[in-house]
Amino acid sequence: MKKLASYLVLFFVITSLFNSYNVNSQTSSENTVSEFEILVEYLESNGDFINSDLSPAIISSDEVKKNLKNPKYHIIDIRSDSWFDYGHIKNASNIKAADLLTHFENEMTPSEYDKIVLVCYSGQSAAYYTGLLRLAGYDNVYNMKWGMSSWRVDFAENAWLKYIDDSNADKIEITANVKPEKGTHPVFVTGKTEATEILKVRLEEAFATPYKEHIIKSPVVFENPENYYIANYWTEDNYNTGHITGAVQYQPNASFSSTTDLYTLPTDKQVLVYCSTGQSAAYVVAYLNLIGYDAGNLAYGANSFMNKTLKEKGWNGFSKKEVNMYPVIE
Repeated sequence: MKKLASYLVLFFVITSLFNSYNVNSQTSSENTVSEFEILVEYLESNGDFINSDLSPAIISSDEVKKNLKNPKYHIIDIRSDSWFDYGHIKNASNIKAADLLTHFENEMTPSEYDKIVLVCYSGQSAAYYTGLLRLAGYDNVYNMKWGMSSWRVDFAENAWLKYIDDSNADKIEITANVKPEKGTHPVFVTGKTEATEILKVRLEEAFATPYKEHIIKSPVVFENPENYYIANYWTEDNYNTGHITGAVQYQPNASFSSTTDLYTLPTDKQVLVYCSTGQSAAYVVAYLNLIGYDAGNLAYGANSFMNKTLKEKGWNGFSKKEVNMYPVIE
C-alpha cells in the first residue's frame, strides 16, 4: 500500500508539472508577437509609405530629360546588358535588379542625390524595385513612367505598344464585390526579433526573387479568374465603371493598412493586384510580398484588356502620344 501511495503521489506531481508547463507554454505562445506584426508595425510607424501620398513615386520622362545635366539626378537602368547596349539614357548606370540593394548599401551614397530614377522596359519592374527601396528607407528613389517605352518608339514597340489590348473588354463586370471579413495574417520566420533585422532579411529575400515570378498575364487571369483573389487598386468610381470578374476594390493609399483592410487579404490564395498601368500596383505587390503575402501584378494593368476605355476616360491609357524621340547612347 505504501508503494502504491508513493506511486500515486509521484503521478500527481508529474501530472501537475506537465499541466503547469502546458499552461505556461500556451501563455508564452499567446504573448509572442509574430514577425509579421513586428514588421508591419515598424513600417506603418515609419512613414507607412504604401498608404501615404508618396506612393507611387513616379516621375515622367520629360522631367528626366530636363535634368540630364543635373548632378543631383542619378539614373539607374535595370534592363539587360544587351538592351542597355542597344540604347540607354546618357550617364545612366546599368545595374542588375538583384544587385540594387547591395549597390545602394555599399557602392553609392544615395543621399548625394535629390532623385534616383530607376528605368526599365515598361516602368513596371522599376516600380516594383523602387517600392522595395522605398521600404528600405531610400525616400529619394523614383521610377520613370512607362519606362524606356516613353523615351523612344523602338523601345515602345517591344513593350507597351506590343501588349496593349481590348480583346477582353467585353468580359468585365460592373457588380461590386464585397470584401471578406478580416482574417489571419501571413506567417514567416527569419529568426530575428528586431524590426530592422527582420526587414533586412525580408528585403534580401525579395531582391533575390526575380520580378518576373510576380507577373501574371491578362489572358491567364480571364481564363480562370477564380484562381486568384483579385484586388482592384482603383478609386471606387473607376471600379464601378468596370472591373475583372470577382475583383474587390481597394482604395489607393489607404486600404492596405492594418487598421483598414489589410487583413481582408487571404493567406491561402495568390493576391492579384491591378491598376491601369501595372506601375502603381507594382508598389503594392512589393509591399505585400515583403510582409509575407503571395502577391502578383497584372502585366500592363488594365491596359492589357481595356486600353481603349482607359484612353477615352483619360485613365493612363497608353498610346503613341506617350512616346517621345529622345536621344540615347548606343
